[in-house]
Amino acid sequence: MLPNCKTCLSNRELSVLYDIAMNISDSRDAVKSAERSLAALKESLQLENCAIYRLESDEKLHIYIANGFNKYQQTMSEYRIGEGATGLAAKNKEPIVIANIHNDTLFLNKSGNRNAETVSYIAVPMLVENKVWGVLSTNLTKSTEIDFDETVKILSIIGSLLGHFLHAQYILSQEKEHLQDLKQYYKMEWDSKVHNFGDIIGESSQMQIIYKIINRIAQSDVTVLVRGETGTGKELVAAAIHKRSKRADEPFVKLNCAAIADSLIESELFGHEKGAFTDAKEMRKGRFELAHGGTLFLDEIGDISASAQVKLLRVLQEREFERVGGSKTIKVNVRLIAATNRNLEEMVKEGKFREDLYYRLNVIPIDLPPLRERGEDIRLLVNFFVERSMKNHKKKIIITEEAMNELMSYPWPGNIRELENTVERIVLMGSDDGISAEEMQLLLPALASKTKV
Repeated sequence: MLPNCKTCLSNRELSVLYDIAMNISDSRDAVKSAERSLAALKESLQLENCAIYRLESDEKLHIYIANGFNKYQQTMSEYRIGEGATGLAAKNKEPIVIANIHNDTLFLNKSGNRNAETVSYIAVPMLVENKVWGVLSTNLTKSTEIDFDETVKILSIIGSLLGHFLHAQYILSQEKEHLQDLKQYYKMEWDSKVHNFGDIIGESSQMQIIYKIINRIAQSDVTVLVRGETGTGKELVAAAIHKRSKRADEPFVKLNCAAIADSLIESELFGHEKGAFTDAKEMRKGRFELAHGGTLFLDEIGDISASAQVKLLRVLQEREFERVGGSKTIKVNVRLIAATNRNLEEMVKEGKFREDLYYRLNVIPIDLPPLRERGEDIRLLVNFFVERSMKNHKKKIIITEEAMNELMSYPWPGNIRELENTVERIVLMGSDDGISAEEMQLLLPALASKTKV
């Protein structure tokens, strides 16, 4: 270094730091900000082949941004933790200085960028909360004025600035992607649903027991198995648990296992990588990833395939999985609520359902009573559906007490779902003069042959 250039060099160092600080404070494009930052190092301080290596999930350092590297060189320049000077900087969390790259075996030259002008190599770890995010590296050439100590100092400062900036941008992009996934998921749910009403309706003694169980377990993360006939409101119970839990502000994601083909159930649950199968044109997250931090409701759990049962058991035990066609292990924090109308105990005996999975699911069982056993709850539900249907169809009807008795005495094999559809027909076909028992039977001939209970 020339003696009379010390002041001007210091000014250039400060100028570089200022430019990089302004870069990252006024940019939402992480890649372009990093590119401009490395360009500033090269232009102001004559540092060549500046590169940012990012520590990926495969525990290898891959080039994130680099100047002076072509695509082939970027592909070749990857390092395991502890491998070469770059990997050693990440392992030790300390800067590594190679004074002469031509006679030091620690410099592996994977990029092939070494030439007669190149003299030294310096790599500094990029730490975020004392964890290695990546490594910032550069070459010093014969024309570089700045010495080793000053280079390590300025690279450490810049590495910290860029590391925190790039990490924050990555977290932000992940959150945006997650919100976009949820937006798309809820749009599909909304488009596919005919209705979406709130909490459970019912005051019978059986339902009071259900409410007490919900209140007792809602705040925990315990796995719940909701059992009951088709149409008894198992999804509503799952939603009620979620709304009263500490996860209430996080996603509530649903999947009806019986509605998905066996060949696709694993993709729906765990997602898939691009090219995992013929129609996998892009990477897709599964329901477990979408539900991260929240609750996943798996309806008709007794219908999942044997292979999906194995993977589901692993997720419940280890809280991790891989997407279909992928090798990256994904960790999730999800509360699982499952539901079924099938006899899982019999399925276990017949070898159709894994016994270990059954015990994992059946931690807290909730048995929903069929509608025919809920007495006056039928009246409450009829009134609720009538009010809603009259509002939707802008029509008014009156159900007389004798007509209500007909509805109360019907066995409702389809439970609440059948009741809801029945009320829809009553509103559409009834009148505001008051529907009698005879008119009810004329409107709904199926009631004439009902079995009294």
